[in-house]
Amino acid sequence: MKKKKILIKLFILIFLFVTASFSESKEVQAFSNQVIQKGAVGDDVIELQSRLQYLGFYNGKIDGVFGWSTYWALRNFQYEFALPIDGLAGWPTKLKLAKASKYNEQFVKKQINSGKKFTHYGGVDQSKQSAPSPANKAPANNAPAKPAPAPAPKQNVPPKNTAQKKAAPKKPTATNIPNGFSQNDIQLIANAVYGESRGEPYTGQVAVAAVILNRVNSSTFPNTVAGVIFEPGAFTAVADGQIWLTPNKNAKKAVLDAINGWDPTGEALYYFNPDTATSGWIWGRPQIKRIGKHIFCK
Repeated sequence: MKKKKILIKLFILIFLFVTASFSESKEVQAFSNQVIQKGAVGDDVIELQSRLQYLGFYNGKIDGVFGWSTYWALRNFQYEFALPIDGLAGWPTKLKLAKASKYNEQFVKKQINSGKKFTHYGGVDQSKQSAPSPANKAPANNAPAKPAPAPAPKQNVPPKNTAQKKAAPKKPTATNIPNGFSQNDIQLIANAVYGESRGEPYTGQVAVAAVILNRVNSSTFPNTVAGVIFEPGAFTAVADGQIWLTPNKNAKKAVLDAINGWDPTGEALYYFNPDTATSGWIWGRPQIKRIGKHIFCK
């Protein structure tokens, strides 16, 4: 009798294990069994980029090419979800990614095949997940056009002395806000600003944010916010853990001011505190100016 009860319990455990395994495999069935790493191309990378973008970690082009921006977005995701931070999409990472996000393969590939370089996948209705407007080009219908001397019908410009109609509100594009930066980017820069310069004057906090953005735009550094901030040895706040302190309103405001074009540093790529700097190399950089306790350099 005891043997029979043991066998029944064993059977139930095996059944539950098989069911759980099957359920997990279903959740990641769109991924192949191979580990996805930098340099990879194809459908697995498209899904990886789409899922990372859905969660706000990746705001680059979904093109199926595993480059540096995808690599740093993946590492940031792994950190946030308490996974081994190796930049490799193995089984544990893919499983966690599948549980945390959604992926509509048909929709994504349709946009890619149509030639759309959209970078706003996820978070809103599919009808609103469209390509970002080209730089310096006003939306055709979402904002009122400035009156022109000679109205041009194709540009939807109202004639002179005609009251302009109230513009329709802009459609949301996932979690992306000023100049294509995601909510995750804004938060991460604010963390860095607070960890690096919370004792500095406000201008000095904007300056630190500006340096991060200047690095993102420089070919010398990674081209993503996470890539710049988590580059080994780049920021003291990352090394000592202060990057994860909760930023205050000033730090967040400083980030938005920097994103909107305020650069008190004069396009600096480096800064250091002369009272604590131990590297002789940084003293050799061409200095631009001093703001608070930091010297900003080219």
